Amino acid sequence: MTNFKLIGLKLNGKTKNENGQSGKDCGELWQYFEENKIAGFIPNKISETIYAVYYDYEQDENGLFSYFIGCKVDENTEKPKSLDEIIIPQQNYHKETAKGQMTGCIADAWTRIWNSNLNRKFGFDFEVYDERSLDWNNAEIDIFISINN
Repeated sequence: MTNFKLIGLKLNGKTKNENGQSGKDCGELWQYFEENKIAGFIPNKISETIYAVYYDYEQDENGLFSYFIGCKVDENTEKPKSLDEIIIPQQNYHKETAKGQMTGCIADAWTRIWNSNLNRKFGFDFEVYDERSLDWNNAEIDIFISINN
């Protein structure tokens, strides 16, 4: 997968999985993104697909990390002042698919990832919310985990 650019919103500061903190922080960012129709302000979107990115890990899933929600855009797109941008670098990925009722199916998929023996890189990991994720009772979301060769 080649590198690509996203424009959207990043979480202020970092979060962590401990005591459900990331669920709260990331959930609040999603709520803001949806309520303020941020996707509608993103120029030159390649599609309506939304990406949720976990990156800038301080160590592994037990440490602090950054979080971003946005849409893929043409690489030459200038970001609006009120939004953030991120470049997802070319990396090797393991693809995990979450299927079922939202948001539990995503939590279940991450539990599988954490309990797996994947050789995780802790680079840029992301969830892809496309048309398959619209039915919250029967959603399908692809999760791409950065791995070492």
